[in-house]
Amino acid sequence: MSMKLKVIQIRSRIGAKKKQIACLNGLGLRKVNSFSVLENTPEVRGMISKVNHLVQIETVV
Repeated sequence: MSMKLKVIQIRSRIGAKKKQIACLNGLGLRKVNSFSVLENTPEVRGMISKVNHLVQIETVV
């Protein structure tokens, strides 16, 4: 059983760099307060680290 992450967008993407906006799109986040539940993989962790100032992470069992 793998751990999942709930990623919540807490800040707007306005003013963010193009690569950060692409990471938000890759994580499935569109608006403030939107969330997605993703597998805990190195790829997802890398995207989260690029936009850690825009998102909040919670663990889901």
